[in-house]
Amino acid sequence: MSAGKETKDVHEVKATCCYCGVGCGVLIATDGEQVTGVRGDPDHPANLGRLCTKGSTLHLSAAPLVRQQSRALAPELRADRTGKRTPASWETSLDFIARKFADTIRTHGPDSVAFYISGQLLTEDYYVFNKLAKGLIGTNNVDTNSRLCMSSAVAGYKQTLGADAPPACYEDVDHAQLIFIVGSNTAYAHPVLYRRIEDARKNNPHLKVIVADPRRTDTARDADLFLPILPGTDVALFNGMLHICLWEDLIDPDFIANHTDGFAELKRTVREYTPKSVADTCGIAEADLVTAARWFGQSPAALTLYCQGLNQSASGTAKNASLINLHLATHQIGKPGAGPFSLTGQPNAMGGREVGGMANLMSAHRDLANPAHRAEVAALWGVDDVPAKPGKTAVEMFEAVRSGEIKLLWIACTNPAQSLPNQKLVRAALDKAELVVVQEAFRNTATTAYADVLLPATAWSEKEGTVTNSERCITRIDAALPPPGEARHDWQIVVDFAQRLEVLLGKGRADGATLFPYATAEDIWNEHRESTRGRDLDISGLTYAILAQDGPQQWPYPAGATTGKKRLYEDGIFPTASGRAHFVDTVYRPVAEPVDAHYPFRLTTGRLRDQWHGMSRTGTVAQLFSHAASPAVVMAKGDMDRRLLASGDLVHVTSRRGSQILPAVAGDDMRAGQAFIGMHWGEEYLSGRGPHGEGTYGVNALTSAALDPISKQPELKHAAVKLLKADLPWRLVVFGWIDAGHAVELQAALRPYMRRFGYATCTLFGRDRAGVVFSAADDYPAPPELLREIEAHFGLNDAGVLRYDDTRRGNSRRMRLVDGKLDAVCLAGDISAGGWPKDFLESAQSVAPLGRRLLMPSSMPPAGFQSRGRIICNCLDVSEGDIGKVLGSLDGDPDTRLASLQSRLKCGTSCGSCVPELKILIAHSTPRETVS
Repeated sequence: MSAGKETKDVHEVKATCCYCGVGCGVLIATDGEQVTGVRGDPDHPANLGRLCTKGSTLHLSAAPLVRQQSRALAPELRADRTGKRTPASWETSLDFIARKFADTIRTHGPDSVAFYISGQLLTEDYYVFNKLAKGLIGTNNVDTNSRLCMSSAVAGYKQTLGADAPPACYEDVDHAQLIFIVGSNTAYAHPVLYRRIEDARKNNPHLKVIVADPRRTDTARDADLFLPILPGTDVALFNGMLHICLWEDLIDPDFIANHTDGFAELKRTVREYTPKSVADTCGIAEADLVTAARWFGQSPAALTLYCQGLNQSASGTAKNASLINLHLATHQIGKPGAGPFSLTGQPNAMGGREVGGMANLMSAHRDLANPAHRAEVAALWGVDDVPAKPGKTAVEMFEAVRSGEIKLLWIACTNPAQSLPNQKLVRAALDKAELVVVQEAFRNTATTAYADVLLPATAWSEKEGTVTNSERCITRIDAALPPPGEARHDWQIVVDFAQRLEVLLGKGRADGATLFPYATAEDIWNEHRESTRGRDLDISGLTYAILAQDGPQQWPYPAGATTGKKRLYEDGIFPTASGRAHFVDTVYRPVAEPVDAHYPFRLTTGRLRDQWHGMSRTGTVAQLFSHAASPAVVMAKGDMDRRLLASGDLVHVTSRRGSQILPAVAGDDMRAGQAFIGMHWGEEYLSGRGPHGEGTYGVNALTSAALDPISKQPELKHAAVKLLKADLPWRLVVFGWIDAGHAVELQAALRPYMRRFGYATCTLFGRDRAGVVFSAADDYPAPPELLREIEAHFGLNDAGVLRYDDTRRGNSRRMRLVDGKLDAVCLAGDISAGGWPKDFLESAQSVAPLGRRLLMPSSMPPAGFQSRGRIICNCLDVSEGDIGKVLGSLDGDPDTRLASLQSRLKCGTSCGSCVPELKILIAHSTPRETVS
């Protein structure tokens, strides 16, 4: 280091990962100006130092060059919906919104406005939004994207156990003798928890794992027993297992008699769920159903882990309740290693539920229909009353906006123009609203395009407050960086707005003080804490200081406690009026949209390993695209063969609501008659012209908005579709390395071009460098001027670019070289060579030996060149090709070969997310001694 040059103080700040509900502790390395790295917090009970491939790249999403391209950094406003937003001050923006809200509330009433918020907000943010809507304005029209993932779990817990309180904890994985995973690809969706399951199996050779899922996922491949149930048949499965437990005396009559009610009614119902009828309904072997029931009923400790496969359904509440029925009847609850454990989808969906941040909930698990509960909250807040009428839930809210019932819509920290089902309805609502306020950290989401006012918010590494994970564990997080630009904390934005609005509405406390007197996040926390006193989730004994000193704590943590409670209901007493748990009489009902001759395929959606939700954050990290580089629809190979489809052929995937073109790929995880698309692919990455040139909106143009009648959660997990080959003869692919300060910006800038083609995608690629790849297809060649515009974004119109044109056939090729290596490529018309040039570009090899072959439309790669193939281990950049070369030289059983592979290449030794896939590759390879 040169003399006189000062080093910045790099230190670590405690926080949590902002992705799934596992709630992993993260240590953020920062110099106060930028995040320089992340590592798992070894002292955090959720992960004990582990991170998945997404969490371990968090620092890349917070890099200065990424922040400046992707973040909303200043308020923007348009007074006229036909105009463009322009920068505005916070003062101007909040005054404008406050006047609009006040005028609309006075003219049309409190229910003419609504708030749609997010399970990624901190608990303190959630609390003030809830108080703003229900306390100041007087509307329960405040709902959250947790409605899309957790509301059926909430309803199921409340119906059966009396409160929205997961009774188990992560430690129960270590004590379980049977783990039943249903409706969850845990290996992808909750990878760090899955590492704990792997450890438990190594430590306990008697531990059995059952997985029920329509797909043979990586989680299912590892199971001792896999039940490939048909989509939506979970209630039949659980009732059938209970039928067998009843028949074979595997229930606990004493526990049922002393601690539950309603069993007689349920017993009459499940009597009809015979093994044969259930096996036929679910599409599984009768013997496997019987085995599953016996393992469950005979186990000393059975733990069930479940997620969106149960929740995202028009029968989601019944699915949750019927599973809990099974646990209650066999007394698999309230003891180590046992219990129905709902895995939360988002980092703080649990915290939002604690403060009543949904349209039908109230603070601290109070009942909105209970006048005494409403009076308690009103007294705490200092308002006259809290409205009794339930608010509009997520899908209902957008239907009400479209109909004009709701005039003004405030969206915070979520992207409904990607995540909600039936995107045609959502877009119509956003167009119809008189005012759309979007409070957001990222400026390039699909929803921000509809914002009349864009309010820049802080994001991960910049926020301070608390979150609650799946096991009821509360973690305090500290800010590692100051807010970028003019961004403010979410709670600060709400408080500033609320103080303005209460003046305009003439409301406030009787003593003249503001209803929102908060100067810090801790002030909000303390009020929230007081609201829980005496409730089932009592945290009146928990403070910021305790969380800082003693680390994360589980609730309840009442005054006088010195630690939280690991598991609930060990005493057999439940938070119901009688103290007993309730059996719910659940009846199987098929999916809301059955397949038929016109729509013969069952489409399911789910998570990819290395992406999260709408990808507003993970989509800025190029290496997270290496495992699944672009959108696709996965089908059974037999279905593809019958339709004469080859891998990569484009197909129209059409439901009753919309159509989206995607490349088809064969998956050995798929059952005939089923199809799968990753939930993440919104119009930010996948689109096309659509019927009126307005775009095709991505995967959720296809999904159904059919609602569970109790939880009001939509059936995102199933839609009936048809699949027809898309004959789009003209193709285009453009890719190249882009300066790190412009790659994310360029990807966003290319999105409008996707609507100029029948089909188009635009994603990132690379690792140490970032690149952008734009692919499209159409019925006819694109106009030359359109091609030139796209090529210009990649520097392919510069002097010195290698060119080839065949105007008669609509073919053209462009190659830009830098230092004798490929730097950017455009192939139009005939793209048969589209594969190897991109691989060649990424390999950074000299093109000198290729000569004219660069411009020849050959699908054969240069002699001696081998593509590395798909990246399997993202942490350590180990590809399928790298693994294949080593596997042929290994011998021994699968476990020995895995250990040898990890020793040589280190794959699977960092976060471990790729271990299930490594096991698949090993199973499909031939040991060395067999070859000999």
